[in-house]
Amino acid sequence: MKRKEILVIASAAVALAVLGGAAISAQDKYSLEVPGGLAFSEFRGYEDWAVVAADHTADLLKVIVANPVAMDAYRAGIPDNGKPFPDGAKMVKIEWRPTKSTTAPYDIRVPGTVYDVDFMVKDSKRFADGGGWGYAVFVYDAASNTYRPGTLAHQPPQGNDAKCGFACHTIVKGKDYVFTEYARR
Repeated sequence: MKRKEILVIASAAVALAVLGGAAISAQDKYSLEVPGGLAFSEFRGYEDWAVVAADHTADLLKVIVANPVAMDAYRAGIPDNGKPFPDGAKMVKIEWRPTKSTTAPYDIRVPGTVYDVDFMVKDSKRFADGGGWGYAVFVYDAASNTYRPGTLAHQPPQGNDAKCGFACHTIVKGKDYVFTEYARR
């Protein structure tokens, strides 16, 4: 082989190795799970689920999305009709630090950096001691572009297991432990 061909092949091999290494070192968020509880992978595709509602606090912009099982339940009047969500219902709350839009012609806050992603799944057998719901919080780290399970240091503090949300949700026991009301369209 000619020297030029060897140099091209060697350069391509180095480039593939670097790109492959970057891909391997990039976090696969779907490999994460909270101890004794939920895995991020159980919510694969949540980015495309239907919006239940949006809300905000002084510090966070929040969008709550749900899988088709939960959306069908909401449309049927659950939980306001006193019935529980069916097993398989899943909801995700995505929270961002809001930022001022740089393109809108008026003052509007839009999603900025992700703060965390909160998961709920109804599985009355698996999570019988949590009102039938399992919970997980994954905190986003912008510096490393990775997620990690929430801990007691997170705001609000998380027990770092599938019961992390149960204590807060007991105040809405009469609504099957669900805070979010379906935003009518």
